[in-house]
Formats: sequence, C-alpha cells, structure tokens
Amino acid sequence: MHVAFLSGGKDSYYAIYRSGIQVDIGLVLVYDFPRPSPHLVNLGKTVETILLMGIPVAVVKLGKGREFVETVGFLRSLGVDTLIAGDVYIEDHLRYMENIAKEVGAALVEPLWGMDPEDLLYKEIEDGLKPMVIGCVNGLGKWLGVVLDRDNVYAFAENAKSIGVDPLGEKGEYHTIVLSGPLHKASLSYKIVDVENYDGYKILRLI
Repeated sequence: MHVAFLSGGKDSYYAIYRSGIQVDIGLVLVYDFPRPSPHLVNLGKTVETILLMGIPVAVVKLGKGREFVETVGFLRSLGVDTLIAGDVYIEDHLRYMENIAKEVGAALVEPLWGMDPEDLLYKEIEDGLKPMVIGCVNGLGKWLGVVLDRDNVYAFAENAKSIGVDPLGEKGEYHTIVLSGPLHKASLSYKIVDVENYDGYKILRLI
C-alpha cells in the first residue's frame, strides 16, 4: 500500500511525479491552524485535483494535540508499506515524517529532499505543472490567482527574493493548487468567488 501526503499543491504533486511510484491513496490531513490553510479553505478543489490525477483520496480530520497519534493510527489501519512526502529542506518536517514512518513500519520516500528550492520551482514548471497561487503574503499579492508558467516564473521568483521570501514557499509564504500537470487526466476547472484577508495573508476561495 503506497500512500502519499498530498495538499493539492505543487511540491507534494511533484514528489509523486519524481518518485515514479504508483500511489494507492492520497492522504489529505485536516489540522486546526491559527490561520486557515488555503488548501483546506478550498478542500473541495484540493480533493478534486487529486482525483483528476487518478488517485483515490482519504481526508482525515485530526484532533488538536493528537495529530501524530491519529495519523499513525490511520496509516496503520491501511497497512501502509510506503509513504511519500514532498519535504525539501525543513529538518523538523523531515524528522516528523521519519517518526511517523517508523511508528507505522513503512518506508519513507522524500524525492525532493535536499534540492535547491529555486531550482526546484523551475523544474516543476519545466516538467509541466501548472500551479495557481491561492494564498500568499501581501508582498506577493499581485500573484494571487496567477498560474505560474515558463513566461512568468522567473519574475515570480525575483519578486519573492526581493521581499525575503523563499521562491518555493517551503515555509508557507505562499500556497498553490495544481490545475494540470503530467499526472492529470484532465485539467481542474474553477471560479474565484472571494479573496479573504488574514493579518497580512490573502487567500482565494474557489468553487
């Protein structure tokens, strides 16, 4: 049983693509965040874009303070032997995933780990991902609702660097949803219905 941690965003998508592994279930975890996650604000579209990849989806709501235990329990119930995640350079995230894999008794595959963040962004676009920015800090506000592509990704990265933001957004400075890519059977359709503001962070609401 191969399970991938998915958000609907570019990095978890690209991790599957780079791994070459046939994923049995895409796992979307629902946490209680101080600020809403753009992926969870748009949970319906998150699930839809994963289904368009031909991957069955499991959505699991985790209790506050019980995130680790409940994640492990769910994965054990599936009999998972391989976990795929899209961490790049945050050590605490990698350690957390390693601990989950150890408790579950599964192998952890992290295809993006150690890659240069800016180069990784460019590779994602070069390999055909079409991610749209659905949440971002105010300094990237002009990119909200923009689909990153070969024509604009370098300007986007320069804008990010100019305000001291990782061009990959590994620390949550911005979030994306993949509209189409090499794993998609069809493109995700959407309509922007609102822009929500959360203390210096903007989030699109899609239908």
